[in-house]
Amino acid sequence: MKNRNILLAGAVFMALGVLLGAFGAHALKKILSPEMLAVYNTGVEYQFYHALGLLLVGLIGFRNESKWIRWSGIALFTGIVLFSGSLYFLAFTGIKVLGAITPFGGISFVAGWVCLGIALYKH
Repeated sequence: MKNRNILLAGAVFMALGVLLGAFGAHALKKILSPEMLAVYNTGVEYQFYHALGLLLVGLIGFRNESKWIRWSGIALFTGIVLFSGSLYFLAFTGIKVLGAITPFGGISFVAGWVCLGIALYKH
């Protein structure tokens, strides 16, 4: 994943986070139970944190190009898709078995931050 693509992914996930957050705040209160709305909001929250992380990783990558930066971007991207995506799906469908995917997204988040730490340490 190139730095430009990491930044682009971060920007897209940020924009989607705003849209999904607004949708949740205005439209979903009437549709989802308070419990499922909280699940949905957790997905939005973690999407925002890690989209900002993608922007950070992409910017750092311009000064410190390494395989660790690339892996950090890939892991954060994967984490958003798996973690937030599975929570969105759970909130809308109530199918709890897919919640088993969520921890893999969390592990991807941790891996992304660890890869960034290694890249910074090695630089």
